[in-house]
Amino acid sequence: MEKCYHCGDDCTSTIVDFDEKKFCCNGCKTVYEIFSTNNLSYYYDIETSAGATPNIVEGKYDFLDTTDISEKLLEFKDTNIQIINLYIPHIHCSSCIWVLENLNKLNQHISNSQVDFPKKTVRISYNPESISLKEVVLLLTHIGYEPTISLEDYNNPKKSTNNTLLYKLGIAGFAFGNVMFLSFPEYFDLASSAKNGGEFWLNKYQDIFRWIMFAFSLPVVFYAAQNYFISAYKGLRSKLLNIDVPIALGILVLFLRSTTEIILQWGPGFFDSLTGLVFFLLLGKFFQQKTYSFLSFERDYKSYFPIAVTRILPNKKEETAPIHDIKKGDKILIRNEELIPVDGVLISPISRIDYSFVTGESEPVTKVSGDKIFAGGKQLHSAIEMEALKTVSQSYLTQLWSNSIFKTNKTSRFQSITDSIGKRFTIGVLSIAFLATLFWLFYNPSMALNVFTAVLIIACPCAIALASPFTLGNMLRIYGKNKFYLKDTYTIEQLAKIDTVIFDKTGTITTAKKSTASYEGYSLTKEEEALLKNTLRSSNHPLSRSLYSMLSEQNIVTLDAYEEHLGKGIIGTKENATIKIGSASFVKNTSTKDAKNTSVHISSNDAYKGRFIFKNEYREGVSNLFSKMSKTLKLAILSGDNSGEKSRLEKLLPKLTPLYFNQKPEDKLEFIKSLQDQGKTVMMVGDGLNDAGALAQSNVGIAISENVNVFSPACDGILDATKFQELYTYILVSKKAMNIIKWSFLLSLLYNIVGLYFAITGQLEPVIAAILMPLSSISVVAFTTIATNFLGKKLR
Repeated sequence: MEKCYHCGDDCTSTIVDFDEKKFCCNGCKTVYEIFSTNNLSYYYDIETSAGATPNIVEGKYDFLDTTDISEKLLEFKDTNIQIINLYIPHIHCSSCIWVLENLNKLNQHISNSQVDFPKKTVRISYNPESISLKEVVLLLTHIGYEPTISLEDYNNPKKSTNNTLLYKLGIAGFAFGNVMFLSFPEYFDLASSAKNGGEFWLNKYQDIFRWIMFAFSLPVVFYAAQNYFISAYKGLRSKLLNIDVPIALGILVLFLRSTTEIILQWGPGFFDSLTGLVFFLLLGKFFQQKTYSFLSFERDYKSYFPIAVTRILPNKKEETAPIHDIKKGDKILIRNEELIPVDGVLISPISRIDYSFVTGESEPVTKVSGDKIFAGGKQLHSAIEMEALKTVSQSYLTQLWSNSIFKTNKTSRFQSITDSIGKRFTIGVLSIAFLATLFWLFYNPSMALNVFTAVLIIACPCAIALASPFTLGNMLRIYGKNKFYLKDTYTIEQLAKIDTVIFDKTGTITTAKKSTASYEGYSLTKEEEALLKNTLRSSNHPLSRSLYSMLSEQNIVTLDAYEEHLGKGIIGTKENATIKIGSASFVKNTSTKDAKNTSVHISSNDAYKGRFIFKNEYREGVSNLFSKMSKTLKLAILSGDNSGEKSRLEKLLPKLTPLYFNQKPEDKLEFIKSLQDQGKTVMMVGDGLNDAGALAQSNVGIAISENVNVFSPACDGILDATKFQELYTYILVSKKAMNIIKWSFLLSLLYNIVGLYFAITGQLEPVIAAILMPLSSISVVAFTTIATNFLGKKLR
């Protein structure tokens, strides 16, 4: 029978011929035509017959034209860009990802689309002035990727749980229990004994009991176990052997053999083993799901970022408040380069906001007083005030941090090892199963089926596949509890391979909270002092924040203009007065020779006024930390400041530690790149602002946080400043976490070797194998959880 070129289904009633290809319906033909005319026919090269038949119901999505409804679904809304995150159940292979991330070729008004494969979602950015949300959804439906839209899920995201696994587990457990009871006469071999009514049972109830067991097995096979068959089918159709192939094969063989036995009255079959297998498989999956969702919950919602926000009190005083304490109606101060943590209304006259974290569009957006501004935007230029419209969504900020816009082409070594082992393991298991069955068919045919099913059931690579995600997932949670916040599990893997660590100086190994400064120069007028204070108020640089806290109180005013030049300085303008704050060259200081100290120079209306000379206070434990790290790692300091602190640093740091001063942001980036060209694996530790380029270039970029709301998607982790001296301990723990994964692989391998021995020799019944297989998965999860928790206790 002809197969549809697009979806792979049988062309039963009608065959649609187009472009020398066969299609099962006009819908599939239309999708093919859309892809081919838009240069997307590569879709079929990646995965043959990967599509789905489009199912379009006229008027189904008319409700999306209602503004109130569509706004509840949108993740972000602005004049020329909107973002929607849609759940698409049909996403199943690489072709799906490829075509969904090329939607802009189907419609030019779609600027970007990103697929989250595990969650089966696509995040689409589009221009609402040219294409509506309804048209976006219809486009997806026309190409066979109809989204599932539920307003209930969007309004109550915490309530939108999928209980399908629970239902399947309940059905499998109910069937397993009843089949076991119905099998008791078979277990006690009543058929061979006339005692205790055995002959009566044999004559009257034996066939009834067997057919009842068959009836109980039907919902187990065709509902509870359907995901194993679907996954195996999709894998085989894509010419891939996934870990569900041997499981599905084992279930199918058990069911067909058992059904054949009762039809031909050869025996009772293996319905107890069959229902037990599915029940214990689902029980193991349920346990895994609950454990992993617990880890994800802690990571997403439990005070993820160690950042705070400046809240303005009714008496105009400013205080630093934990980000999760922000409530609706609070007034918030957002400085230059700070992330807007919550949706709100702009109070200040004007604002320039960079929404590239959210939308991927680098062009800043201008907002005026009264406009709504969205969480995830970054304020540019001078400080603004806003009023919060809702509480902070930590999970949303986490999503921004993990946005694929900022992901580089880094590959996960241990994840690829897991995938590779899983594939080879499946091939090996199938080979062993068929060879062992072939042997028993010649030696003792009655044992062949038991051996075949036992091998398929006992030797499953599920446990191997679980080792990495559970180990690294739990480590993310443990690091978070210890105020070390990593972007993803890949960062832990990279952290374990670090051999070189580069440190910034100001704001990284020094602390702004304990710094002192003295002023040298001409006295400032009251107007200059007020302008100086308000200009510093807009900046997030560690020296700016330190100096701001030292200066006397001034009336808060809105600057007419504000500029920040990374690595150089800042400029503030109010009416006809302009003040420059920064390095000597930035403020054009030619009359005074720069002192060999960390200095911030001031000029007013291009007239040099003087400088603040800082005495840096180094973080507690810096010397001890560098001493420990130098034993196994290469170290270096890259500082944008002058060399005034060189002699002091040389006393604190191990001998011959390279020190580089007057480094611009681009110099730091090139330095790290040169080390990587030499084969080094580099970690950059910086303040997250001036060091963004270096953090992005490094293999692992860590930003030090002192409760400052500076968000840098370039960094891979945020370290609370109070835990700075524990940095080396975190690196060592990551190496031990990798060892836990290796031990888990070994544990699973040893289990499978032992299990396969008993299965091949015919000493293992399928029902026992069905119990042992999920227990092996649970044992690996338990081992990784206990081992990583033990590491966590060491951290505390």
